[in-house]
Amino acid sequence: MRRRLALVLLLTAVLASCGSSPKALELRLWSDSYAFRITTNPVPPRALEPVLYRIVVQDKKTGQPIESGEGRIFATSADRANTSDGLKKEKELGTYSGRLFFATTGDWQAALQFRREKNPRMPLERVDWTQTVHPASEPGT
Repeated sequence: MRRRLALVLLLTAVLASCGSSPKALELRLWSDSYAFRITTNPVPPRALEPVLYRIVVQDKKTGQPIESGEGRIFATSADRANTSDGLKKEKELGTYSGRLFFATTGDWQAALQFRREKNPRMPLERVDWTQTVHPASEPGT
């Protein structure tokens, strides 16, 4: 009986620890100089709804947040539909945001370009990923 109880408690603890954490929902990407942590709202991104991207940018070597930078986020669908937005600096240190509007569902080729300072002589560094876009939410849900 004690073994069963111990097994049940152990399984309960294991299952509880398997819940989704905020880190599990982050996309982590690296360029030559930067580490990016990207989240979306809503999760998952949905067609025909604005999707807010929050991007935390850190120096790849030091881990320090990048306070003054600029960039853009953009995506292209398989049928060549495009969406893009410039990054806006947020209150949180090293955090930027941009909104994309996906016209269709499916896999979109997404990318982020960023540079440390608002200086055209500094190179824009780019990271790419595939963004899966789900159908729009049903009205009232």
